Amino acid sequence: MQYLILNVVDNTEVVSLFRTVFADAEGESEGQVIGQLVSEMLGTTAADDIVTCVAIQDDTIVAATLLTRLKMTNQQQGFILSPMAVATSMQGQGVGQQLIRFAIEQLKTQGADVLLTYGDPNFYGKVGFEPISEQVIAAPFPLSHPHGWIGQSLNGQAIAALAEPVQCVAALNQPQYW
Repeated sequence: MQYLILNVVDNTEVVSLFRTVFADAEGESEGQVIGQLVSEMLGTTAADDIVTCVAIQDDTIVAATLLTRLKMTNQQQGFILSPMAVATSMQGQGVGQQLIRFAIEQLKTQGADVLLTYGDPNFYGKVGFEPISEQVIAAPFPLSHPHGWIGQSLNGQAIAALAEPVQCVAALNQPQYW
């Protein structure tokens, strides 16, 4: 298994992976919504505000995650890991956890301070994510599942509280995703 940062013009394979994985897990309409989100994120986010990490097996992308810059009201450099997909046939084999560990190391080398996500605390807890109080860092929009707001420090220091909610890249900064 190879873990890479993907810098390609044609993102068809990445979008297809997200569409298929989310359709398998949550139905065709959710697959379409997440596929469209990923397409917009990849197509509209400035290159220095996005990192696309993939796992490749036999020349096929089997897992991917998008890491996009957050606007924060302090001097911390923050990113959000969202969305994340592992091919249905590869789930439960540790591929997603290894990809996240790889992504975390990439962000650390770029000087990032904080990584947040909005997902399953049981899964993401295995790779160092812990609950984040909205009194410390408020999400961009009200959360439908507040227990899923989780994060971790990437610089060894405590995550500093923010006076304002974080703001995501434009494609992800939509209330329906929260």
